[in-house]
Amino acid sequence: MNTRVKNMLAIAALGVLTMAGSIESPVYGGTLPPGGYIDLTYAAEKALPAVVHIKYVQNSKVQTIEMQSDPFEDFFSDPFGFFGNPRGNGGTQRRQVQTPKREASGSGVIISADGYIVTNNHVVEGADELTVTLNDNREYSARIIGTDKTTDLALIKVDGKSLPTLPIGDSDKLRVGEWVIAVGNPFNLNSTVTAGIVSAKARSLYANGVESFIQTDAAINAGNSGGALVNSQGELVGINAMLYSQTGSYSGYGFAIPTTIMNKVVDDLKKYGTVQRALLDISGQDVHNYIDAEKAKGNEVDLGINDGVYVAKVNDGGAGSEAGLTAGDVITHIDGKKVSKMAELQEALASKRPGDKVTVTYLHNKKKVEKSVTLKNAQGNTNVMKSADLDVLGANFKEISSEQKQQLNISSGLEVIKVNNGAMKEAGVTKGFIIQKINDTTVKTLDDLQKIVKDASTSKEPVLYIQGLYPTGKKKYFAVPLSE
Repeated sequence: MNTRVKNMLAIAALGVLTMAGSIESPVYGGTLPPGGYIDLTYAAEKALPAVVHIKYVQNSKVQTIEMQSDPFEDFFSDPFGFFGNPRGNGGTQRRQVQTPKREASGSGVIISADGYIVTNNHVVEGADELTVTLNDNREYSARIIGTDKTTDLALIKVDGKSLPTLPIGDSDKLRVGEWVIAVGNPFNLNSTVTAGIVSAKARSLYANGVESFIQTDAAINAGNSGGALVNSQGELVGINAMLYSQTGSYSGYGFAIPTTIMNKVVDDLKKYGTVQRALLDISGQDVHNYIDAEKAKGNEVDLGINDGVYVAKVNDGGAGSEAGLTAGDVITHIDGKKVSKMAELQEALASKRPGDKVTVTYLHNKKKVEKSVTLKNAQGNTNVMKSADLDVLGANFKEISSEQKQQLNISSGLEVIKVNNGAMKEAGVTKGFIIQKINDTTVKTLDDLQKIVKDASTSKEPVLYIQGLYPTGKKKYFAVPLSE
């Protein structure tokens, strides 16, 4: 077979050549980009200017840690403390250590000309400094607008104008076998493009709370995180998030967060600072996984269907309960769209907000039921949830001094130095109280406190359970509600 014939067959496999010289695509239902075939150079040229390199810096910090004492070392440094450990440290000692400065890198995608950039939460989490470098080597400092650990997405912003952007495509229209490119900065190799196909959709890896990954065999490595998955039309269809590997390097498959999830997360972070997550308030698993697990136990299962979402538990008062769902039911459709597995259900709900109505179709005792229900947030209502700032506490704090640590024999804490009107005063917390733990998390810095308050304010139970003590050594516990 000569080269000309081989090339014609390759073109025929990708599209149908028209008399005008363009190609009608069976994948997209329209004319493909110029070039006479699916030309990935077109997609690369569109994507490269809009994909950025993100440098992460976490500065060195001094931390106090507790460690097991060495009795022989203690004897020579403090012979009176050797017998019976009169300082009451229980065989431990506190030491200050200097954490090393941490630097890492990842990728991001510019989605608006005024400087909004989408990346992964794990690329920016805990950063003290973020530096963004464009494909043309322009450099900007970035600030975090909002993050969502549940989907592993983050929105950051640089002060730029007329920046290159990547148009956002509809990941729902992706088809298995379709060509895509992954654009990012693996191993600090800036502006790297790899190509592959969509290997699967709605894949779960149980890495995040909400996930419905696009699986691709386009090579994704360390540093690609937050970069772009792009279709042959030069549209963003996913944010590259992780690779599956037993070695830590690419070994066949990468995974991207679809734009159907990304769009909603970005919109919420811009408007509210936190994601408005709509819940059915159920737990379950893929039907085929449930059936396989039961068969492994020697049980016969007949649910009347072999795919869908098996409902294992329905929480009282939630949207699922109001829809009439009970344990043992199988969800098959949301708003008429088929859901074959939990990832597809999560993706369908990820585009909704509390207060939205959805039609849930499910099998109850093998009989089809269809109910319209209003989705709720984690707190069981339809209110907009905004993450609280420290202002809601109505108090001022400072880290305790070395003298206070020694006097009270504690390793860390925050002292309440002023109490105004707010949640702290209403709960009975007074000036001088030293906070040690909140919701079973040790509190060492103001950043720790801010994170705990933020997380608690959008949780199912928006309450701070505070443990600490007064300067006299008297221990005290408080429950501080963050909402009415």
